[in-house]
Amino acid sequence: MTGYSRTVIALVLPGVYAPQDDTELLAEVLREEDPPPGSRVLDVGTGSGALALEAARRGAEVTAVDVSRRAVWTARLNAWLTRLPVRIRRGNLFGPVGDRSYDVILANPPYVPAPDTRRGPHGRSRAWDAGHDGRLLLDRICRDAPALLRPGGLLLIVHSALSGPDRTLELLRAAGLKAAVVRRRWIAFGPVLRSREEWLRRRGLLAASDEREELVVIRAERVR
Repeated sequence: MTGYSRTVIALVLPGVYAPQDDTELLAEVLREEDPPPGSRVLDVGTGSGALALEAARRGAEVTAVDVSRRAVWTARLNAWLTRLPVRIRRGNLFGPVGDRSYDVILANPPYVPAPDTRRGPHGRSRAWDAGHDGRLLLDRICRDAPALLRPGGLLLIVHSALSGPDRTLELLRAAGLKAAVVRRRWIAFGPVLRSREEWLRRRGLLAASDEREELVVIRAERVR
């Protein structure tokens, strides 16, 4: 995960995941989907609030959730600085919003496989570390998000090919959604992947010749 360009935010507090290639890739798909003004949008795991603000700029009614206090403060500051109306809640995934339904759910969760599966309550690593297979939160999102979608609603989720896009598709289709990979992008290894490159190769998640990481965006629709 490296640079980030179009969806500009004002600030990122220390310890909060800064918008990067995965953020921009998901923002591109959101722009293409172009939900109409007034659409209910949920950004789960909002981090800096970049995706929530992108949706708010398009006239959506946006709610953003993050478990990190620093992320919540960052997103609130960015919403205030940009004068965009975003409801920002602190909580674990869908906990604070389970009584509502949405036209679009955005998710850029932690998805990097980690040698140490213990994810402590503090530190920047929880913004990317996602258990031994990278699916610690992905499986929960695939399980719980479909019930929060309105008829015709969309789940847009970005993650690395290292963390099993086929599994994501399988779970979402099993939940009754029409799901497909709609965007792919290869990027250079960032510091996190470089730091565990040998471990990933030993596990067979990276081939000996791989020098880049593939990101995917999955679009899942609740058929009317």
